Amino acid sequence: MRAELSNVTTIEKYNRTSQMVSLDQHHDHEPHCQNEHECCAHDTSLAETELNPSTAGSTQTTLQVAGVDCAEEVSAIRRALKPLTGVRDVKVNIMSGKAIIAHDESVTPDLLIKAIGATGIKATREGDKASDDAQQRQKQRFVSVCVSGGFTLVGLLIQWTHFAPKSAALSCFLGAIISGGWFIAPKAIAAARRFAPDMNLLMTIAVLGAAGIGEWSEGAAVAFLFALSELLESFSVARARQAIQSLLKLSPETALLKNGNAFDEVPVEKVTVDEIIAVKSGARIPLDGTVISGASSVDQAPITGESMPVGKKQGDQVFAGTINGEGSLEVRVTKGYSDTTLAKIIHLVEEAQSQKALSQRFVDVFAKYYTPSVMALALLVFLIPPIIAGAAWGIWFYRALVLLVIACPCALVISTPVSIVSGLTAMARRGVLIKGGAFLEAIGQLKALAVDKTGTITEGRPRVTRVVPINSTDEAEIARVAAAIDTHSDHPLAQAVVKYAEERGIDFPRSENYQAHTGRGAEGEVGGHHYFVGNHRFTHELAVCSEDIEKILADIEEQGQSVVIVGHKPHADCAGEVLGVIAVGDTMRANAQNAIRSLRATGVQKVVMLSGDNQRTVNAIAQQAGIDEAHGDLLPDQKIERVRTLLAEYKQVAMIGDGVNDAPAMAAATIGIAMGAAGTDTALETADIALMNDDLSKVAEAVDLGRRTVHVIQFNIAFAIAIKLVFLVLAVAGYTSLWLAIAADTGATLIVIANALRLLRFEPT
Repeated sequence: MRAELSNVTTIEKYNRTSQMVSLDQHHDHEPHCQNEHECCAHDTSLAETELNPSTAGSTQTTLQVAGVDCAEEVSAIRRALKPLTGVRDVKVNIMSGKAIIAHDESVTPDLLIKAIGATGIKATREGDKASDDAQQRQKQRFVSVCVSGGFTLVGLLIQWTHFAPKSAALSCFLGAIISGGWFIAPKAIAAARRFAPDMNLLMTIAVLGAAGIGEWSEGAAVAFLFALSELLESFSVARARQAIQSLLKLSPETALLKNGNAFDEVPVEKVTVDEIIAVKSGARIPLDGTVISGASSVDQAPITGESMPVGKKQGDQVFAGTINGEGSLEVRVTKGYSDTTLAKIIHLVEEAQSQKALSQRFVDVFAKYYTPSVMALALLVFLIPPIIAGAAWGIWFYRALVLLVIACPCALVISTPVSIVSGLTAMARRGVLIKGGAFLEAIGQLKALAVDKTGTITEGRPRVTRVVPINSTDEAEIARVAAAIDTHSDHPLAQAVVKYAEERGIDFPRSENYQAHTGRGAEGEVGGHHYFVGNHRFTHELAVCSEDIEKILADIEEQGQSVVIVGHKPHADCAGEVLGVIAVGDTMRANAQNAIRSLRATGVQKVVMLSGDNQRTVNAIAQQAGIDEAHGDLLPDQKIERVRTLLAEYKQVAMIGDGVNDAPAMAAATIGIAMGAAGTDTALETADIALMNDDLSKVAEAVDLGRRTVHVIQFNIAFAIAIKLVFLVLAVAGYTSLWLAIAADTGATLIVIANALRLLRFEPT
């Protein structure tokens, strides 16, 4: 699977990461610049909701399609629209019930709706009362199935007990066939016209064939059980849709908008960026924003999955859909209704559910060849025995009809998508956004994990612990020079140095001619002199390190702290010198050890730390966290090589990071995982898996669910194929009947659906 997944994603990931410029990795550690997070590009080429790039510049129309519950309907829509002149691309999202069509200006929405309608599927413009139509259609189907079942039962009772004339039984069976097949027949007729046989046509032929040879009871049973199977499949997809739509209900429909000294209740769509809203205690926050007044605790579980409320005060960020605690807040809106983090999550989950998993692609290919093969076998079974052996035509025609029923791949086709949808939705509820079935399956087969240090294993909020002068240089002067250069950078270490100088009232200018050196440090001119700040590696490259400095660095690094070396940069007649060393410490995450242990419990065989920080510091942190191996002093390309080494040995490898400089290594791994994506739009868009908060234990939960999903899918596929093969043999041998074959198919469909929906109730072990 690794090779296949790589073929799909590698080009996309490479294109994204190769476009990154100016990687501002300051000093000697992993970057933490979340707002520039271009890590781990994900596979969008398979997402049904993302149109082909070649359609750029064309008109795009989105239609609501009712009754689209499986791949058969999707194929029917594509076959109906693709031949139309001017239609360039068609994508159908089963979970959202939408068809997205790219076309030129000559194609109108009415033309598209008419073409889809010819397949027996009702389409409406987006925004119309499609949901009401779908619910009405579902009710009608339910009633028709109940009527069909009632007619079938009464007909069988008459046939078995003879309490009424035979004509009454035939009338009941005919009523069962009509009521059970009224919404199947239009699709069957459309399939026949297109010369594209589908399961609706197969069932229609089987029912009419049974009636034609006088087996009215079996024809009625087939019509009823197939209609029941379709209804149950529709219910399962509807339940998965409702699980997604429940996310929409997290955000209130109105907001209290500040209007002078008063607050007016208005629809959230009417609130614009920079306007101020009030959030009462106990109320849901309607829009993303920044707290400007008040203090409270906020339950962020709907977005980040955090179990405990988070304290919020002036200047803190809040998300739409989260629940305000005991205090009252005034919030300045930072994102409109359609751009909130919650809205992005819902959109990405819908896209992810349209992205086919590898197992689903296998099922699609299998079904593509299985159905016509069994149909051909049915024709041979009908013709060969009577022609060659003189067998009775009626007996072998009946067996051929049984084969047509067995050719229907319902249970097989539904086995994977419902499992994937359930798994993706379950993890989205827990604050883990997985970008598609391929990645859910891949995380379920994970064997090795690479992690960066700063912001992943550690908190990512470093502080200066001490300043060590060299050659009697004043500590304040060291901090002044370092802050003058570091003020150009958003890197955590750089910001720690700037904050240290500010807290101590040290005035510093903004250095001139600033230049960053990726993985090493930076340089600039302060007061007309050339200075540098950087890591251990940088001092060696500048040839300004000495034995005394090495001892100071070793002492700091062995305590698990990072070093920022400040000095004159060699130039012209100046040999350069080190002025001092700034020690910066970062706290390891409280749950890091437990998270690593949980990962091992799920079956992850190896955890490796890859860091740009010095080796001694990396060793110290890795030992505290219980990580197997630690590799420090790595540049971005060296991280890639380490990931490739892991891939060669373990095949399935994930890389976790939270900064721009981790992006190449994430792209090289099977899966790229972004930390703390709730506040980072770019990370949310580009990661294969995005953790909505900084909880490392969520990775173990994702691995656990991934493994369960893979097992469910494997069972469903194996079970569905086994049932088909058993009844294939029984049909040819004459040991089964039409109603038994369709009952087995319906039962198999029920079992695989119920098995898949269990994933919605996922709880980590």
